Amino acid sequence: EAGLVPIRKPGKLPAARGRVEYELEYGTDALEMHQDAVSGRDRVLIVDDVLATGGTAQAAAKLVRNHGAQVVGFTFLIELDLLKGRERLQDERIEALLHYA
Repeated sequence: EAGLVPIRKPGKLPAARGRVEYELEYGTDALEMHQDAVSGRDRVLIVDDVLATGGTAQAAAKLVRNHGAQVVGFTFLIELDLLKGRERLQDERIEALLHYA
């Protein structure tokens, strides 16, 4: 059994939310997730469209872990290899369908 837990930019989710802020090359941003979306017994695979610098993926993992769940890995549609996001996530399991050098 698997569920879907949306992690979104601020203000996009209707219920009570947990939040994490993170640094970008050009400023700061934040991600939010429903507070009751995951718990300590959950194992979470984070799925995103693009791995660039790894900042958003790292923030998503922090948000999930802050709610007590275990991050088991990341899957991306595209990895932009030149931006070295994989290095930022060096201790994580990472899969990408397409690589752009």
